[in-house]
Amino acid sequence: MILTGTDLLDFKKLPLDAQLTALLDGEATPEQKQELEQRLATDEGAKRLYDKLRHGADFGKHRFDDILKEPVPLALVRSIKSVQPPKAPVAPRLSRPSLKLAPTGPQALAAAIILFVAGCGIGYFAAGSTGTVQSAPPTTIEAASDSSEWLTDVIANQRLIARQPRHIFEVPSTQAEEISTWLTSTVGVAFRVPDLSDQGWTFQGARIFIGDGRPVGQLVYTSSDGDLASICFRKDNLPSEADDFKETIKDEIGVVAWHNAGTSYVLVGPSSEASLGQLAMQVATSI
Repeated sequence: MILTGTDLLDFKKLPLDAQLTALLDGEATPEQKQELEQRLATDEGAKRLYDKLRHGADFGKHRFDDILKEPVPLALVRSIKSVQPPKAPVAPRLSRPSLKLAPTGPQALAAAIILFVAGCGIGYFAAGSTGTVQSAPPTTIEAASDSSEWLTDVIANQRLIARQPRHIFEVPSTQAEEISTWLTSTVGVAFRVPDLSDQGWTFQGARIFIGDGRPVGQLVYTSSDGDLASICFRKDNLPSEADDFKETIKDEIGVVAWHNAGTSYVLVGPSSEASLGQLAMQVATSI
């Protein structure tokens, strides 16, 4: 809503960056917008400032969207689920007279402009700081993107086969020699099929699918309760100092990822399986 009349701040007395921020936020009146656009067409300094503010706002928005997409750590979800409600009701606090703050029109507009300028500034400086990171080794940046993309494909594949219990493998466990030859030659990773029967998981067979453009070997296990777990592996470009045994959760699926000797491994199973991390460590020592 654009304020007019006596409720409107003296727009021309605001700093130029605040005026341009109001223009970006759609808070300028048609007359103010026309005047600013005319200035941008003739004033190179104002045009550069406007472009920086716009770039900073876009960067901040995209960065915030990326943060919202990051998976919740598995340990945090489990700790939340394990919290017990208090046994006794909490004594009520003495009520205090409530204060209702009703800002005036000029105060609301000023606060909105200040908050937007602060947001643009943070985004702008954050965007500027990314330019200094260009000297980092390209393999590290590529590896980070590479890791997140293939994990997305692993989770999607796990959901797919979980909905098709009669088609969870391509080669059955009884054909052990074919599984070893097929996966090793296609994925390029030598491996052994871990025996997880002491943990209640029975090996059923193997599959191959594409994860972020590369072949991924998949060893499929089931439990007596009908749950599904998979060990997925493929060659990678991750640095030797990559984090090991990183646990995350994506809705109903739990994921434990680790890296060893040029190979990425993932154990993926039901998020309700509390021993998924311990199971991954057992897999890492036997695969």
